[in-house]
Amino acid sequence: MPARTSSGTSSGNSLRVAVLADSDTRWKWGALTARRIVGKSDPDGSGDSTVTGFLLRGRATPTARQLSEVGGGLSAPREVTGAEFIGAVGRESYDVIVLALVGGSVQALLHGLARLWTGRARRPVLVTGYVGVVYEKLADGLLLRHGADLVLANSPHDERRFREVYEGVGADASAVTGAQLPFLGGTPYGGVADTVVFAAQPSVPERRADRTYLLRRLVEHARLHPRREVVLKLRSKPGEHTTHVEELPYQRLVQDLALAPPPNFRLAYGHMGEVLDRTGLLVTVSSTAALESLHRGIPTAVLTDLGVREPLGNHHFLGSGCLTSWDRLDAGHRPTADEEWLVRHGVTTQHDPYEAVREKIADLLARPALPPPAPFYTAETAPGYLPGILARHRLDEAPPAQVTGVRRVVRDAVRDAARGAYRHGVQRVAPVIRRMGEL
Repeated sequence: MPARTSSGTSSGNSLRVAVLADSDTRWKWGALTARRIVGKSDPDGSGDSTVTGFLLRGRATPTARQLSEVGGGLSAPREVTGAEFIGAVGRESYDVIVLALVGGSVQALLHGLARLWTGRARRPVLVTGYVGVVYEKLADGLLLRHGADLVLANSPHDERRFREVYEGVGADASAVTGAQLPFLGGTPYGGVADTVVFAAQPSVPERRADRTYLLRRLVEHARLHPRREVVLKLRSKPGEHTTHVEELPYQRLVQDLALAPPPNFRLAYGHMGEVLDRTGLLVTVSSTAALESLHRGIPTAVLTDLGVREPLGNHHFLGSGCLTSWDRLDAGHRPTADEEWLVRHGVTTQHDPYEAVREKIADLLARPALPPPAPFYTAETAPGYLPGILARHRLDEAPPAQVTGVRRVVRDAVRDAARGAYRHGVQRVAPVIRRMGEL
């Protein structure tokens, strides 16, 4: 490890940070969280800290286009398996590791890293958290993340809930640390843009009829307001995967419309922040884009057309003042957000939301020794659950010895071919088969 100063950071006030992510949105969260940790809120921030990126190989591994679109200000990450990441961490010195992963992957890596660091006094500080709104599987996801040194909560509301879950099972809750979604920012809304943007989500809603309804209402809104630009903001192109599987892309549903959309309707990709720069009304079911929009002061509508239901996630916005319907939006309604709700849910804050995160990391790094991670789930507390999680990531035993030379070249070639076949099956073939089954 680099030499620490009394403040706990590496000499020269620099940190070496590694980010491991498993999808485009988690890469965005992990990369920007790392930049906040080292005190850089933008790609041109000063200082000599370094952030190294890794992608966990799997179904949702993002493409180069997706990585460039979500931003983060970091060089291209290296694709690895869980065992390969543990090997890299064992060979290279890092001060902080950000695990931007689904809960099961975090749990598997925590156990793998605990084995790696057993008997060592020095190890990196482990940070994890959530990429957006936590509206389902609260207990499951949190307990799978237990064992990290910091579990970031994106709001005072989440911080309270997280502590209650850990304390409710008798687990240590000291890792819960208040923060904020790292991508909240951008130019405040000036009240002049008239562009309406619908932020689509890959899996909300799931049913074809519901997705077709939302698309039809968006197109009808464009016809009702021909002088207003109406944009369908998409997360991915067909064949690409995000954090959630999208089996019914809106691009294909547009092609199935009985009437072609009017000229003031268009599809958009790109960085959400750049789209919000030109937005006068953000419409969604429950996308995290709503929080980005609210942070800027943009009028934001969370639709109730399909009900206010937990599977949709729009129940998270109860009390926000943003819940409304297409009928009201067509008639000119613009929601006004409740200021207390914005503070309670971490959308607005009067202080640096990452100050406590940096202070806790500095304190941990200044200690003479850190024990290995101690997750709540062990062979004693979850003997029927944990083994399956570790086996899925091939971390149910010590990582295999390094393979070198010709054997490594052959192994990597076979693995790449198998990975390509797997992705093609999951991303292209499986959705077609499922759609055929619905006919």
